[in-house]
Amino acid sequence: MVQPLKDILVLDFSTLLPGPMATLMLAEAGAEVIKFERPVTGEDARLTEPKIDGESIGFAVLNQGKRSVAIDLKSENAKVVLCPLLEKADVLVEQFRPGVMERLGLGYDAVRAINPGIIYCSITGYGQTGPKAAVAGHDLNYVGDAGILSLSRGPDDQPTAPFGLVADIGGGTYPAVVNILLALMARRTTGQGTHLDIAMSEGAFAFAYWAHAEGVVAGRNIESGGSRLTGGLARYRLYTAADGRQIAVGALEEKFWQAFCDAIGQPPELRDDWRDPQACSTEVARRLGSKPSTHWEPLLAAADCCCTVVKTPAEALVDPHFSARGVFDRKLNIAGRDVPSLPLPIAPEFRSPERVAGRAASLGEDNERYGAEQPNEE
Repeated sequence: MVQPLKDILVLDFSTLLPGPMATLMLAEAGAEVIKFERPVTGEDARLTEPKIDGESIGFAVLNQGKRSVAIDLKSENAKVVLCPLLEKADVLVEQFRPGVMERLGLGYDAVRAINPGIIYCSITGYGQTGPKAAVAGHDLNYVGDAGILSLSRGPDDQPTAPFGLVADIGGGTYPAVVNILLALMARRTTGQGTHLDIAMSEGAFAFAYWAHAEGVVAGRNIESGGSRLTGGLARYRLYTAADGRQIAVGALEEKFWQAFCDAIGQPPELRDDWRDPQACSTEVARRLGSKPSTHWEPLLAAADCCCTVVKTPAEALVDPHFSARGVFDRKLNIAGRDVPSLPLPIAPEFRSPERVAGRAASLGEDNERYGAEQPNEE
């Protein structure tokens, strides 16, 4: 099948995570992505550990398959290089604080004057307008402001940080990709582009839809860890087995809960976790903690009750299920070594052939292609 974005040109002025992952998804679907980086050092992600022979793994994971142009956006040469690309580009993604692109002469109004059909996507923490528009922040701040962090923050003496970057990816990357694709569809009818204002803090709200219903609409107080989805019930929480491995109990529906209780021998009088959550969960914890995870894993699998042993990333890599589906078959080349590529939610039929070993371009590798001066080493 022809890749759906094979004729789309994307200009990528973003750094670190939200924007680069969004443009990576577009590249995986066939778009040509040109990544613009500051001269000499490139974007900060190139400097992060771990590395293979000096090449950052994190950077390579998010920037494979893109072209790299090292350019000083404040220089006169920048306008000479960028104007021809702006004229024909379909999408521009930027991740500066509001006002920065305008000061560089690359704001939406300036670019739209050159190319009325441009889809101009700005990704920021708090959006282009409002009292916090210029405030600095990271994922932890955004999910904190969105009320999500308060739902399951762990004990007061040892607060738990979220395992995933919900605001960066869920509130930034995914809304950016979805809205870019919607804007491209709309342009088929109108011929006009648009300015997409993606605020990571706002995009995070959807990840706790139940908290919106309970805490906002119903007006109820939600205690940390007190909801049915954050550990408030014995049937949906983590427990520790005798060998220190954790068991994820997700037996929300009654049929699954009863099957789980049967598998571990939970007494009938301690199965009503709605009536006495503490007594119920204490007994579940005692039983699961009495034997190693290797004892429980086959029993829980046989019970088919939404309960599993928590795996490490390395264990997930060799999971027979993921192997059977080819989740890690796609390869990424870092410093001459082929490693598993990051699984992305792009359907296989929309991507380039499987097992292609993509790579991240070296800094300024494509300067000559686009008429940019080669940056001088300092």
